[in-house]
Amino acid sequence: MAGLERVAVVLFNLGGPDSLDAVEPFLFNLFRDPAIIALPDPLRWMVARLISKRRGPLAREIYGHMGGASPILGRTKAQADALNRVLENRMAEIDWHVEIVMRYWHPFAAEAASRVRDFAPDRIVKLPLYPQFSTTTTGSSNKDWDRAAAVAGLSAPSRLICCYPDHPRFIAAQVDLIATSLDEARKQTPEGPLRLLLSAHGLPKKVIAKGDCYQWQVERTAAAISEGLAAREIGGSELDIVTCYQSRVGPLEWIGPATEDEVKRAGAEGFSLVVAPIAFVSEHSETLVELDIEYAALARDCGVKGYTRVPALDSKEGFIACLADLVSGALGDDENSTNVTTGLSTPDACCRDFPCCPWSASEPGASA
Repeated sequence: MAGLERVAVVLFNLGGPDSLDAVEPFLFNLFRDPAIIALPDPLRWMVARLISKRRGPLAREIYGHMGGASPILGRTKAQADALNRVLENRMAEIDWHVEIVMRYWHPFAAEAASRVRDFAPDRIVKLPLYPQFSTTTTGSSNKDWDRAAAVAGLSAPSRLICCYPDHPRFIAAQVDLIATSLDEARKQTPEGPLRLLLSAHGLPKKVIAKGDCYQWQVERTAAAISEGLAAREIGGSELDIVTCYQSRVGPLEWIGPATEDEVKRAGAEGFSLVVAPIAFVSEHSETLVELDIEYAALARDCGVKGYTRVPALDSKEGFIACLADLVSGALGDDENSTNVTTGLSTPDACCRDFPCCPWSASEPGASA
């Protein structure tokens, strides 16, 4: 489209193996990341090799439950296509190109950067599909992309949307899905107390201790969801809401409470459960297997009266509208001289006291 401004939107996501043969290489790439295992090479390489070998058989079994591959790429493509359509409808004066970048499997940053270079954008918006910032997710993906973009010779100005843990449309989309699942749970188990678990991926405590703001932002998401439910009088005053963390592995101490432990506690206390993933925006192994199969089985074993899982946002209209808001906000933020912007509902409440916060660190006069 000659004459139109050209804008590339780069979607960051984790990625996942596209076959059972890719499971071990995917795990190796994951544990090879210095943001995940903070060891110098070649020690980190050796540890990643060891872990991926040991975890490979269990991980292949997990992906076997999903047909032998992760669904995350297909679902991310659907999100990219939906976002592209919304952006084209909202801002037809711009030539849009939405590109997917996976951190640990194809399409890698180098592949995506070549395609973005061929598009020849005037500006680039980097949009993580991680609502809450962490050095292990958005931070790692952003560094990986910037390296690949430099190698590809991309010189267009770019801006990172670092986080959007309580963006109104993100929260509204979550509340809509939770409301539907709460209704389903009450129909299945009309009697007895009901507890809502807001479950996010966990992190080792040592990562948080280094200044990572992920847990602070997860709790911000949970508080906004609780307020949204209360404002719409969903669940009633008797609804018990707990924020918890799943997917812990290894011997390190992780942030908590653990979702697994909360499932056990619900059984002991006679609660039915509705479980909502609040840090995952695409269905993948942690939702389709860990929540749907493993924790559902645990709930049955522990005597939980009812177990309902809230779907991930995927390409729900409200969530795609949220992403489009974030992109248009980043483009309209020209008076901000920094290369980072935020989707926080109140930017002045940013986690500025956290050393790893990229937005506050990018402000003029701030030390990196």
